Amino acid sequence: MTSSKSDRFAVARVPEQCIVRLRGQSVMLDSDLAAIYGVAVKRLNEQIKRNAPRFPEDFVFQITETEWTNLKSQIATSSEHGGRRKRPYAFTEHGAIMAATVLNSPQAVQMSVAVVRAFVKLRRMALSVEALARKVAALEQKYDANFREVFQAILQLMAPPDPPRRKIGFDAG
Repeated sequence: MTSSKSDRFAVARVPEQCIVRLRGQSVMLDSDLAAIYGVAVKRLNEQIKRNAPRFPEDFVFQITETEWTNLKSQIATSSEHGGRRKRPYAFTEHGAIMAATVLNSPQAVQMSVAVVRAFVKLRRMALSVEALARKVAALEQKYDANFREVFQAILQLMAPPDPPRRKIGFDAG
């Protein structure tokens, strides 16, 4: 059984699963992007270096050793026996799209659409979470005053009764 070029560069994860958070940004690692675009990581990185003016630092950056160590533990990447010798590059949404323009494979053109959709889906999810958080905060502020009165009444009911007071004066009984 022979393996074709597409078998060697099969996508291990769908684009949404390839997106990770680094430095407060959603990014894809070069290995995931290369797999999606159907090229070798080495070829992808060569094209990035050859077209450096198209890839400013807000499009692509090499991750630090600490970031790489943290990511390896999160995504269960092997560090022994054939692991990477260099730290990977991280591509922002714009960098991932730009990478498709410098790669001339038909798969890169097709998959660039999937990558864009994955980033858009992630952005929509993040916005919906932010909107939900704002609604909860508004509800808390709205009902905080009303509930404060209720809580005060409940606390008064739960408080132990005052101890009986001794009567003042002479008791003849």
